[in-house]
Amino acid sequence: MINQADLSAKLAADSNDLNALRQSARQNSPEALKAAAKQFEALFMNMVMKSMRDATPQDGLFDSEQSKMYTSMLDQQISQNFAKRGIGLADALIRQLSNNGGSPLPSIKPEQTTPATGLPGAAIQPDNRYPPQSSHAKAFQDRLAAHAEEASRITGIPAKFMLGQAALESGWGKKEIVAADGTASYNLFGIKATGGWKGKVVEVATTEYVDGVAQRKMEKFRAYDSYADSFKDYAGMLRNNPRYRNVLANAQDAVGFAQGLQRAGYATDPDYAAKLTRIIKQSLSA
Repeated sequence: MINQADLSAKLAADSNDLNALRQSARQNSPEALKAAAKQFEALFMNMVMKSMRDATPQDGLFDSEQSKMYTSMLDQQISQNFAKRGIGLADALIRQLSNNGGSPLPSIKPEQTTPATGLPGAAIQPDNRYPPQSSHAKAFQDRLAAHAEEASRITGIPAKFMLGQAALESGWGKKEIVAADGTASYNLFGIKATGGWKGKVVEVATTEYVDGVAQRKMEKFRAYDSYADSFKDYAGMLRNNPRYRNVLANAQDAVGFAQGLQRAGYATDPDYAAKLTRIIKQSLSA
């Protein structure tokens, strides 16, 4: 077992101590995790200080290779002392790695894609892989559940399926479409302002895939007065547009629902159905 008190008193860049830390980390113990997080924090602080030193002119009378070496050693020890007191980075790492069991952090990207067709379609958000039943997913589901239930009564599609699609399209509410001035569109499903839409619109830059090639374009999207209106319009589009007839016919199965949307051209992302299925099955409660 690594002696954390001994380790924290030594230089962050000491190769022998880093090797000892690496060996101890294989034990997968809380003590080793805490020590590793502290050392990472120290190394981070040392990189910050090195960048500051590099940005400072070093052509003074007393500057030399020897002085630079001792300054570097001093910075390493100062970094270690900072890490002992903590700046919050180590604590954040410990919380994250403890919650995920050491698994990589979820990847969240802000990219949007929309269908290449002229029919109403959706802005595709990336696969935001929140852990099953995370607090964020639960809050998202609780906030919109009533609207999804109402849309379910209109379409016959389970509310959970529509919540999953809203989560995928809006990045769990974090990547909703907004106007240039920051005004909310309440457009949870990325529906474009085509097909004779007479309501409000917002225009944003988005990415469409045409013949498999990503292209950046400015597109107009529908804007609503509330999330309830967003769900209502989405439900009406699925029910009244012939292209989604097969989606409604296969609405009781998550895989059939997701694949039906992709086949109907709701999105051009080739992995759209897989992403939607994964969210419905893994990240939402029954």
